[in-house]
Amino acid sequence: MHELSITSSIVAIACEQAGQRRIHAVHVRVGALTGVDVQALLFCYDLCAEGTVAAGSQLKVEHVPGAARCSECRRELQLSSPFGLCPCDKQALLERTAGDELLVTALEVEEVDDV
Repeated sequence: MHELSITSSIVAIACEQAGQRRIHAVHVRVGALTGVDVQALLFCYDLCAEGTVAAGSQLKVEHVPGAARCSECRRELQLSSPFGLCPCDKQALLERTAGDELLVTALEVEEVDDV
């Protein structure tokens, strides 16, 4: 299950960016073509966050559907798997335009009072 190592990396990135501030939520963008099981990420999150400034926080996932453009007719297509063919000729190569994302996009952290 590579989702455990991915989740561990997400938590590490979040903790590094948060410094000593408590994290309330980590926002990630996960593309449909990454092969990442979002339910497994969510399952692993609390375990990976335990003992860090992310403990007790939420993992908020934005799903990005797969999309591509035909190299021949330039038609935009939705993709449900990493590979596909355009209906225009069944042989044209598709250039992926979305769905490969696996990004930490935002953190919700506690505010630090300036004294």
